[in-house]
Amino acid sequence: MRLKGSEDGFTLVELLVAIVIAGIIVFPLAGVVMSALKNTGTTSDRMDLSHDAQLSSSYFARDVAAVGIRDYENTTGNSLPFKPSVQRNVSYTCGGTPTPVAVLVLLSDAWDPDDSMTTPQTDAVAYYLKAADGSTELRRLKCAGGVAVSDVPVVHHVKTAVATCSSTCESATVPNEITLELVATKASVGDYPITLNGQRRQS
Repeated sequence: MRLKGSEDGFTLVELLVAIVIAGIIVFPLAGVVMSALKNTGTTSDRMDLSHDAQLSSSYFARDVAAVGIRDYENTTGNSLPFKPSVQRNVSYTCGGTPTPVAVLVLLSDAWDPDDSMTTPQTDAVAYYLKAADGSTELRRLKCAGGVAVSDVPVVHHVKTAVATCSSTCESATVPNEITLELVATKASVGDYPITLNGQRRQS
């Protein structure tokens, strides 16, 4: 007795209909997935720039609060004037190594009991731009007594950086407020403005 061969299967028409239906379903889903991936990348880039803004803001507020070097050679009565303590667009040298042109340099007195209680050393923080990995980053160089303590990037993908003061920056009358305005940019986000504000603590 011969078993009759099975003729179960798809016809060519059924197969074509299935392919068309699958295409109708898959193409919109692919668009949704691609859009979701793109939005995820944009969100990630925006979060990176936001993180840089928060980090740099914390550093900057602390640095401006301490700005001010006193003129101990020109003491008059109870008055102890300042020397110019803010510099802009200068090449700053720390430990014998010059930086690229610094957008902003903040100078401050630093007392070290092991060194002297009559003459403070001068600490400096220089914010400067440096090319890195195909983009430009804002770096913060901390220099204590002529020795580099740290040199770290605080904002990546910087397009422009401009420092302004509430009064003349380079004057011996040290400004009470200092602002550093940045524009960071990424292709997926576009221009991302960052404004760093600081208020001097000394009077």
